[in-house]
Amino acid sequence: MILTVVKYGHPALRQKGARIEAITPEVRRLVADMFETMYAHKGVGLAAQQVGRALQLTVIDVRGITDRPSTLELDGKPADVQDFMPLVLINPEIQLVGERMTGPEGCLSFPEIFADITRPDLVEVKALDEKGKPIAFRAGGLLSRAVQHEVDHLNGILFIDRMDKKTKEELRPDFETLQQATKAALQHSAGK
Repeated sequence: MILTVVKYGHPALRQKGARIEAITPEVRRLVADMFETMYAHKGVGLAAQQVGRALQLTVIDVRGITDRPSTLELDGKPADVQDFMPLVLINPEIQLVGERMTGPEGCLSFPEIFADITRPDLVEVKALDEKGKPIAFRAGGLLSRAVQHEVDHLNGILFIDRMDKKTKEELRPDFETLQQATKAALQHSAGK
């Protein structure tokens, strides 16, 4: 089922996600719905907060993105990113490594808004997969950026928090318009 992606201004986006203690049928259903939603919106990642659920859960799939390559290491050896997708991260813990790189980012909760964001180019990840099995890997390129962006969501951090001051000022009218529209929609639905 395609879920509603909440937009900037929705309180769920600022909530830190609760740890998932068991892979229940509800969690499996949410994972499936999040993938369906992400693909429907042509995204490469989606965090539970973006569908109004404050949980430590994100889905990622960078297949098909050829202009921004990804790298992957499993047990210290290069691995094929394509074989590792789609990716479910439950209760992820990340360690940022490598040099800081600037690259373009967008967010499904900020439609049509894009900006260059500076992040470390490598990330080491430990998480559980959709079966509750531990996974560990090192990612670079777009996969690293997607993991960092989504894990930020799980902690209530948005990509606008990572923007430089000049970019944030330039985009402020867009943010304010989006936030006002979201709050108006929330008030309207609460008033029904």
